[in-house]
Amino acid sequence: MDTSPGAGRSALRSARLVSWRWATPEAQAVLATRDLAAILKFHRRVHGDTQTETGELLGYDKTYVSALELGKRRLTDIASLRHVAERLALPPHVLGVTDPADTDHRAMLQFGRSTVRLAELARQSGHAAEAVAELWPLVARLEARARDGHTEHDVLRLLAHARLSLGTALGNVLPEERLATAAHWTGKSLNAVRFFDDPALTTTALRMHGNELRKAGLVGAAVHRLTHAAAIAPGPSDRAAVLPLLARAAGALGNTPLFDRTIREAAQLLDTVEHTSLVNPSALYEIRLRGLLATGRPCEAIRHAEAAAPPPSLPVAPQWRVIELITTGRVRLLADDRTGATEFLLDAVREARTQCLPHQLQRIQRAAGTVLPDAGDSADQALTQLRTEMAA
Repeated sequence: MDTSPGAGRSALRSARLVSWRWATPEAQAVLATRDLAAILKFHRRVHGDTQTETGELLGYDKTYVSALELGKRRLTDIASLRHVAERLALPPHVLGVTDPADTDHRAMLQFGRSTVRLAELARQSGHAAEAVAELWPLVARLEARARDGHTEHDVLRLLAHARLSLGTALGNVLPEERLATAAHWTGKSLNAVRFFDDPALTTTALRMHGNELRKAGLVGAAVHRLTHAAAIAPGPSDRAAVLPLLARAAGALGNTPLFDRTIREAAQLLDTVEHTSLVNPSALYEIRLRGLLATGRPCEAIRHAEAAAPPPSLPVAPQWRVIELITTGRVRLLADDRTGATEFLLDAVREARTQCLPHQLQRIQRAAGTVLPDAGDSADQALTQLRTEMAA
């Protein structure tokens, strides 16, 4: 078995940004077979690897990989199966290796709840790729448990939260053409949520799914989900968490009356609810700015930007800082301040690259267009680097 430094780098390469590939619906169907030959073929296809390259990743030669794929050789010993699972960024149970956490139901649940909490903290602090890497094995294990008929109340509830967290984290790290995968997972959470009579949990699931639908370009469906979430929100705080996202989706849809009404109510609730990363003056400032642009009111957007963003009432998540920089850069360009617009967008590129946010880099590309070549070229380079890492 190859233990060279190159093989070690390949394994590390696969763990951080590449694990998202196992979360796609196509991958789920392959993993459900628990067939190592099919899994190896899928892994090679999505990564564009040869059998030689896959052999280097696993520490096997090309001939052995070929034999595994053809079913002429089989791995049966636990150590080898664990090794392959680790190198492919898979939870061991997918290859038939019992995970110790599954032998103790209570320990598994406690571990799972902690994983979801820590992943949420990681995502909110700008480490969404690490959140995906932590959540994917948990979700895969819970999905397998549910498929095997273990649909206990606490398992389904944890599965709903884990699906939501995974989808939301994927929504940060995936480029636009892959965002349907994020919406897929937040949508699957609704299937689990239906087992519970819990308006707060249902509101959260609809809110997060609606936001991922908007990012995936399904704006009408996003407005529908978010309107539903606002209607059933059990309290002011739950409703306040929905309204900023509903305003953003309404703006993207070009629904001016709904945008104006929603952003106004959201602002009114700021004085009555606890502020969060979404419900705070800074976030609403950016949402109003973007909504004014989306609903064809650039002059109002310029006037709003000239008032400057309010100071944050709590620490701002890194991705929100990137979003605000991009929107402000777009407004500065409309005000014919190309120098200011370039500065804002270049700052956004640097932070988006650091936080591994390809979707935001694509927004910068569109904002810069051909008018701001420095910002556009910088975004192009950063996005190319991220794509290389994600496809490695």
